[in-house]
Amino acid sequence: MTVAAKDTDKFGEAICAFANDLPNHRQPGYLLVGVDDNGKVSGLTVTDALLRNLANLHANVNLEPHPAMTVQKYTLPGGDVAVVEVMPSDLPPVRYKGRVWIRVGPSRRGANREDERLLIEKRTALPRTFDARPCRGGTIDDLVLDLFLVGYLPAAVSRDVIEENDRDVREQMASLRCYDLAADCPTHAGVLLFARQPLQWIPGAWIQFVRWEGTTMMDAVLSDKRFSGDLLSVLREVQAFISLQTQARPVAESVLRERTQVDYPAVAIRELLLNAIMHRSYESNAPVRFYWYDDRIEIQSPGGLYGLASPENFPAKTDYRNPVVAEAMATLGYVNAFGRGVIRAQEALRRNGNPAAEFTFEPADVLVTIRSRR
Repeated sequence: MTVAAKDTDKFGEAICAFANDLPNHRQPGYLLVGVDDNGKVSGLTVTDALLRNLANLHANVNLEPHPAMTVQKYTLPGGDVAVVEVMPSDLPPVRYKGRVWIRVGPSRRGANREDERLLIEKRTALPRTFDARPCRGGTIDDLVLDLFLVGYLPAAVSRDVIEENDRDVREQMASLRCYDLAADCPTHAGVLLFARQPLQWIPGAWIQFVRWEGTTMMDAVLSDKRFSGDLLSVLREVQAFISLQTQARPVAESVLRERTQVDYPAVAIRELLLNAIMHRSYESNAPVRFYWYDDRIEIQSPGGLYGLASPENFPAKTDYRNPVVAEAMATLGYVNAFGRGVIRAQEALRRNGNPAAEFTFEPADVLVTIRSRR
C-alpha cells in the first residue's frame, strides 16, 4: 500500500517482490496506490497518466523478466485507488534495476544470497521455456566466461550486489537463468549467449543473409553472409552490418540541388530483424533468413506466433517464446522496451516514405516483407 503517485522505483520494487513470491504462495500480490499504511483511502485522484505509468512497468526493461500483471482503477467514497495485480513469475528471480526484491511479511527488502538460492530452486520445479531449460551435454568449459563476467553480468546486476556477494560463476549465471544448478550444465540461453560454438547444441542459431540482383531467388546472388557464434557477438555484427547496407545516397532535386535518401530506414530493418532473433523457435534447425531483393527485404523467422499472440491481435499483444533471450537483449540495450519493436519499425518506415511492413503468419514461421520506397 502506498499514497505516493509518482515513485516509479517504489512501484517497480514492489512489483518485483510480488513476482518473486519467495514464500511460494502461488497467489497474486496486490500493489494498492492511494491507500495508506493503515488501510485508509488517502483521497488520491488516479489519473490516466498514473495508470499508464503503472501499466508501462510491465514493458520496462528495468524489470526483468517482466511479470504478468494487470492495472485497474477503483473509485471509492474516500478517493480513487489504483490496483496492480501481479502474478508469481515462472522464471524467478525477477530483478528491478539489477537487484532482486522480496517480501518478508508486510515489508519489502533486497534479497540476499540464500534468498536467491531459494528462488532458483523454486524455478527448477516449474515448467520452463526452451531457453530456460538445461542444455544437456554442455558444460561450464564450453562457455566463454568473460562474455558473461565482463560483457553481461555488469549490465544485468547492480554493482553493489556484485561486490557484496562471493558466489561462484555457476551461481551467478543461474541467478540470471543461464545455468541449471540441478543439472550442472548451461541452459539453452547460456549456450546461445556465451558458448564458443552454440551450433553444436542449437543447429539453427544463425542468420543467412543473401543479396539478390533482381526480385526473385532465380536472379544472380550479389553477396551472401552467414552470421553465427555467440549471440552477443552476432547482435553487434548484425547492427554494424545493417548500418553499412543502409547508407544514404544522393538524389538530384534540380540541376543545382540534391538531397540524400535511403531506400530503407536502418532502424526499421534493425527492429524487425532483432524481433525475429528474439522470438524465433530455437528448437527449429532452420536459420533466420534475411533476404534483400531489388524491390523489398524479407525476414523469415522459424516458429509461428507464440502463446497469446495471434494474427488478430498482433502487434498489440505480445508473448515471449524465449524470455531469457529477450531479457538479455533488453539488458544490453538492443531492445528499448518490450513489445515496441514492430511499432517503432512501422513508424520509421512511414517517416521514410515506405509502405508499412507486411506480416505473413504460418504455423511454422513468420515472414516480414519491407518494400522499398522507390
